[in-house]
Amino acid sequence: MVPSDESNSIESRRRFLQASAGVVTATSITSLTSPVHAVGDDTIKIALVGCGNRGAGAAANALQTKFPVKLWAMADAFPDRLEQSLNALSRMQSTTNGGSIGERIDVPKERQFIGLQAYQQAIDAADVVLLCGPPGFRPEHFEYAVEHGKHVFMEKPVATDGPGIRRVLAANKTAEQKGLKVGVGLQRHHEPKYLETIARLRDGAIGDLRMLRCYWNGGTIKVPVKHDGLTELEYQIRNWYFFHWLSGDHIVEQHVHNLDVCNWITGAPPISAAGMGGRQMRIGKDYGDIFDHHAVEYTYPGGLKMFGVCRQIPGCEPLVGEFAVGSRGDADVSKGQVRGEGKEWRFPQPRGRAQGNNAPQSPYQLEHDALFAAIRSGAKHNEVETGVMATMTAILGRMATYTGRTVTWDEAFKSEKTLMPAKIVDWNTMPLTLPDANGAYKLPLPGLVMDV
Repeated sequence: MVPSDESNSIESRRRFLQASAGVVTATSITSLTSPVHAVGDDTIKIALVGCGNRGAGAAANALQTKFPVKLWAMADAFPDRLEQSLNALSRMQSTTNGGSIGERIDVPKERQFIGLQAYQQAIDAADVVLLCGPPGFRPEHFEYAVEHGKHVFMEKPVATDGPGIRRVLAANKTAEQKGLKVGVGLQRHHEPKYLETIARLRDGAIGDLRMLRCYWNGGTIKVPVKHDGLTELEYQIRNWYFFHWLSGDHIVEQHVHNLDVCNWITGAPPISAAGMGGRQMRIGKDYGDIFDHHAVEYTYPGGLKMFGVCRQIPGCEPLVGEFAVGSRGDADVSKGQVRGEGKEWRFPQPRGRAQGNNAPQSPYQLEHDALFAAIRSGAKHNEVETGVMATMTAILGRMATYTGRTVTWDEAFKSEKTLMPAKIVDWNTMPLTLPDANGAYKLPLPGLVMDV
């Protein structure tokens, strides 16, 4: 069976939730209101907060659900990003409903909100919000959406530090009390290949679980924006991916998907992590303060080991996937392949070029279909616990690589170290991470820096 001791995994998950409840401070979100559009045929008004590529993708998926919906409001810190996203969406053709996505967009100038507090105006204007801005702001945006009784789709990761994780958990308690539906952008949970493969592993297809491995090795996925004419805060938010207070580093922003799959297989989060990382290629000051490679050994309840490796260095061999080794076989989870006791199972793939009804459904679309179906039916839908466990696993790994020491789950979860400025007032607010006299940003120093 997978995991080898199911009762241990269930108990570990229970302890995690109990610990979370004990550590989270009381939320200031106290008003309880009925969720908007739980049932009925009224058009659902959507607000997009964060108009980058992923934000536009999430909006496109939301607009291609089968329910009456409209993109009603948009918010971004920068006007050019909002304009680019709106133009791209308006030209996009639907892959599910036919016709143009633009037919479902109604965002006049008065509902295009710009600035650091623009998210509030967009959320106020709509029924459902898509939170797709830099992850460092996710807890603040989620709190506001829940306080105002909005259903939420938020991209992964859900935070970049322990205090942010606890804020999300606190707000989610109120979301559950209000009956709000919350989706989190870990779309593999809606992908049939992953659902079927992991179900087989948990049913014992490869025997007792012995080891897990996961990877996201590829090239750089962002191009830095120049500093010219920008305040320090503008520059860092323009280049949010390269600052770990905003992105969490790529182990949190990207590798979280693979770590999430491993948690899904085990049914519990890890209890500790040790690892190493650094910056081999992205050595210029334009690349902020994040690493370009991480390698982490995670320990799970019962001593199970999982090895998570991520690298963003062009020209190296790419690999993205998750692998499981058991007492009677092994599996390439990302490919939907399971080998055990001389038998091999593969998730059925469409032959040739998939078209029409034979094309596999996009997991990005499926996660939005599930969220909006729950909003219409009133069925329970809350993916925050999964998002928190995956994000916290990634943060735990980053803390291990940044310090060069073993870090426990409890230590990482309870950490009071916040990466966010206490209050961002305007573009002249100074981030906690600042450049030196040469414009370079201080990198974490394993062995010397213990408090991360």
